[in-house]
Amino acid sequence: MMTLLYKEIRLAAHPSSIVFAFLGCLVLVPSYPYSVIFMFGCFAPCITFLNARETNDVWYTAVLPVTKQESVLGKCLLVVIFQLFQLLFSIPFALMRNVLQIPNNPVGLDATVAWYGFGFILYAVFDLVFLTVFYKDGYKVGKSSILAAIPMVFLMVMIEATVHIPALVWMDSFQPKDLLMQLPILIAGIVCYGVLVPFVYRISAKRFKKVDL
Repeated sequence: MMTLLYKEIRLAAHPSSIVFAFLGCLVLVPSYPYSVIFMFGCFAPCITFLNARETNDVWYTAVLPVTKQESVLGKCLLVVIFQLFQLLFSIPFALMRNVLQIPNNPVGLDATVAWYGFGFILYAVFDLVFLTVFYKDGYKVGKSSILAAIPMVFLMVMIEATVHIPALVWMDSFQPKDLLMQLPILIAGIVCYGVLVPFVYRISAKRFKKVDL
């Protein structure tokens, strides 16, 4: 599996997707909708899958000594690596906000503990739609991207709107007591991601197994 994953990173991953993975540093930008960072984390798989389609990666992988399930697993792991790397890469920059005394983001939710929790949820929902739709035939990247973008945009609006609801302003705070209140959101997001991604893989592998290459 490590060899297959190495192949995915070296041959299937589009260079621009790797650039998107480093855009977690945008949490340092003042007056910026930080949920857009999650959107970049969703664009990376879309571009990579599109690049894989145009380079006939499905057929190339089919002639390798791997099963269809392993082929799907390789792509799913690549998506997870992109998304988790982006979130982890953003953490030092989120901490630097306090060091640099950057004021609270007037546009929407800051890169708080709650923000990271919402990020896991958004990624999980996007992956659920994108991967399961794509592996119905292993070809229609555009259709799966558009369908996955619908809940993604809805969740992005919800994330940015939380700070403008008086009862939820604690989600935008870096005070210790407020960060403690945000912790359940982070835990819920991690659990959601950890449960949905394996579920997505199983559905995708089952669907792709029926595709006649």
